[in-house]
Amino acid sequence: MHSRLIHTITISVALTMSRSSQPRLGHDHLGLGVGLRSPHFQHILQHQPDVDWFEIISENFMDSQGRPRFVLDELAERYPIVMHGVSLSIGSSDPLNFDYLRRLKRLADEVNARWVSDHVCWTGVAGLNAHDLLPIPFTEDKLAHVTRRMRIVQDALERPLVLENPSSYVEFAGSTLREWDFIRSMTEETGCGLLLDVNNVYVSSVNHDFDPFEYLRSMPHERIVQFHLAGHTNCGTHLVDTHDGPVIDPVWELYREAHRLTGGVSTLLEWDAQIPAFPVLHAEVLKARDHVAGLDRPLDSLAETVPPQTVAVDFTAVPHPATVIRAECE
Repeated sequence: MHSRLIHTITISVALTMSRSSQPRLGHDHLGLGVGLRSPHFQHILQHQPDVDWFEIISENFMDSQGRPRFVLDELAERYPIVMHGVSLSIGSSDPLNFDYLRRLKRLADEVNARWVSDHVCWTGVAGLNAHDLLPIPFTEDKLAHVTRRMRIVQDALERPLVLENPSSYVEFAGSTLREWDFIRSMTEETGCGLLLDVNNVYVSSVNHDFDPFEYLRSMPHERIVQFHLAGHTNCGTHLVDTHDGPVIDPVWELYREAHRLTGGVSTLLEWDAQIPAFPVLHAEVLKARDHVAGLDRPLDSLAETVPPQTVAVDFTAVPHPATVIRAECE
């Protein structure tokens, strides 16, 4: 009886490891990473921390040839780099910005980006950038519009695009599709990958009163190549995706379910305001291993021994990505 149980467990673990280690859409499982932010430049260069990979905000490096680009080039020689944009505006009615795409592709080529991602949203109109991730109506017409533009973008970048589900605070009365059905159809028609932001699922589920587990179960799991984790702000009547604190327990619970459904993919922690010291940031993402394994104890005592010193300015809660842009500029 015991030998049969051990044999069953061994097969189950082997299958899980096989699923999680196989490339998805040609993308490797990179492990646990963090967002590269300027307050941590000196620490990372000096200590070369044992981080699996870094994600950058594409717009912060596309036109920089100063210290930010020097740091990025140094890190790109040692760590896998993933690019995450906030200005593609795939859902906008404005024409696609081919100069932006040209600069995006050049950066991806120069740092050997493992993939390039952005959001299912629009960020501006009439040539103006709102510096926010604005919601789109989930309709058949908008689906056709978005997929048509995605094919053009993927041709321009010469690589599959990876898109993220954004958090949202309002919905369109004219929407005829559920968000997860819209995203599933989008992936089927374009072959793109998905960046599943688990915190965004939770934030939107509270704001719009839907079941976040139904959202996870309804996603095309085979297209998911990356997870995002982050903190948010509870404003009482709604949640705001501020990326300014640790991940809360309900989001970790969703992450465990997402891991179970996918077999595990590259996971990244975002922290863009009230940024702590780098060891605190790193310790937070390392908690993912415990949560996936179902452990109650922390991975190590790092989060308890390092004081949570912040290196960012204090300002009121603003949704991502405005926090990113402001923190990076300052």
